[in-house]
Amino acid sequence: MPRRKQPTARQVRLGVELRKLREAAGLKAREAATLLGADSVQMSQIEFGIAGVSEARVRSLAAHYSCEDRELIDALVAMATDRTRGWWEEYRGLLPTPFLDLSELEHHATSRWDVDFLHVPGLLQTEDYARAVFSHRVPALPQRDLELRAEHRLNRHRIIEGAQPTPYEAVVHEGALRIRVGDRPASRAQLTRILELSEADHVTVRVIPFDLDGFIDAGSAMMYVGGTMPKLDTVVRDAPHGSAFVDSEAQLGSFRTLFRRVEGVSLDPERSRDFIHRLTKEL
Repeated sequence: MPRRKQPTARQVRLGVELRKLREAAGLKAREAATLLGADSVQMSQIEFGIAGVSEARVRSLAAHYSCEDRELIDALVAMATDRTRGWWEEYRGLLPTPFLDLSELEHHATSRWDVDFLHVPGLLQTEDYARAVFSHRVPALPQRDLELRAEHRLNRHRIIEGAQPTPYEAVVHEGALRIRVGDRPASRAQLTRILELSEADHVTVRVIPFDLDGFIDAGSAMMYVGGTMPKLDTVVRDAPHGSAFVDSEAQLGSFRTLFRRVEGVSLDPERSRDFIHRLTKEL
């Protein structure tokens, strides 16, 4: 297969998972390449996502690595053979690659969790709120770049508003709800939008109030994106030019624990809706 100039995060993740299987089998890259009838350069390109890999080769590598996890193998095959060109492709060359990678990751997600303390999570933001967030970047974005980012963020909403929505849970601190990123009417519209979205069966919004003793997890904002199996989950953290993806099993386990801990101290969905409604009336 031809080399890729810029592999997507999904393609890189496939290579990472294949490398993990090889290392678990105690094989060096050149040894695996020999078993595959390839050379070490080709194996390196596959594991870095630079070169594609066929279904036959994925299954052959899994056999050589003595991997008997059929669910994982089938999931890796699906990643290797995926040819989806989604809506995000129209932004290629216009936005930094991490923006596109996040959209592709969300497109394939089986679930999505957000924890936020300073801003309303992106999937819940109104157009005015999103534009206000991007307008406060330093250095300031050119107007065209600002509009593209806001437009892209709104397009991402389709994963919870489309015909086959992804189950979504958000835990939002009271501080994020009270901070007026825009003006008073925009803040009211934003809170109203959260209430509207929270009415859907697949959307759960919980609030962490200020009036909570012993809460020390306020530095742990994150997006947790569920894969087809827990090993293929991904945590997304904010980075200067988009997003940084975390996929090690140990860190994924830590973030799952963190989310459940933060969820456990938040208000239940009904009380959270009442809380947001009161904030709306205050505006």
